[in-house]
Amino acid sequence: MNNLLEKHAKSFYWASFFLSKKLFQKCSSLYNFCRTLDDLVDDEKTLDLKRIRFLKFKEDFMNKNFNNQIIKDIWSLIKSENISRKVVIDLFDGVETDLQEKVRINSKKDLLVYSYRVAGTVGLMMSKILKVNNREAFKGAIDLGIAMQLTNIARDVNEDKKRERQYIKPDFSSIKETIKESEIFYQKSFNSISGIPMKSRFSVLVARRVYRKIGYYILKQENTENYNKAGKIYVPVFGKTIETVLSIFDFIKLLFVKEINHDNSINHKILEEEINLNERI
Repeated sequence: MNNLLEKHAKSFYWASFFLSKKLFQKCSSLYNFCRTLDDLVDDEKTLDLKRIRFLKFKEDFMNKNFNNQIIKDIWSLIKSENISRKVVIDLFDGVETDLQEKVRINSKKDLLVYSYRVAGTVGLMMSKILKVNNREAFKGAIDLGIAMQLTNIARDVNEDKKRERQYIKPDFSSIKETIKESEIFYQKSFNSISGIPMKSRFSVLVARRVYRKIGYYILKQENTENYNKAGKIYVPVFGKTIETVLSIFDFIKLLFVKEINHDNSINHKILEEEINLNERI
């Protein structure tokens, strides 16, 4: 199962080299669960069949069907890491959003709520696995997940279009604006990483830098034509190496953070219109 992480999530797999074996196994279990959910809605089967398979998987989760190893592993994490079940249900709700003939997101609020559900939840669960116990740091984990999802959305406009999904307008101006929005969340998440225990902190810093770099590569395309020609944009090994080295300086900076005062209240107020974050944390 662990090879799902290596096969489908190159940036995260690169960052996972800096985790202990035990934490890597837990993160792999979380990734396997999330990947399974994604695959249920992204494969080439008919929409009706995808809905049936999704609802069956959700039912198996709710009923704790431990004959399914992926579900057994996620429930083990929920119990051992004290993860709120509401967070996992939020993830299901976000993924279910994509089970429509056409997906159209037309407001910042809907974009942020969707990004929280499919990725902010994962950041929150990851922070539990990494033994974070600071409420302000949990908020930063949510923001880092949202930042990464906004990067995904900006990168995958053409891929999503083929699936009749439009999270942002399919023009380069909107793509640039989404990268700009992601930058706010990346920046707001930084100090919160000091709430992660020292032994796991570097891995998150590397993941943050490498994923953020995807946005810079997108901006280099400069216009829609180049963006369309570029295909799937990713950070090559050399780029990942540079970002890993730069993460050392981030690690040193965080040693001087005395107190985490997470401040992204404008965006969190938007989320709070629909999601009670305090209940999830």
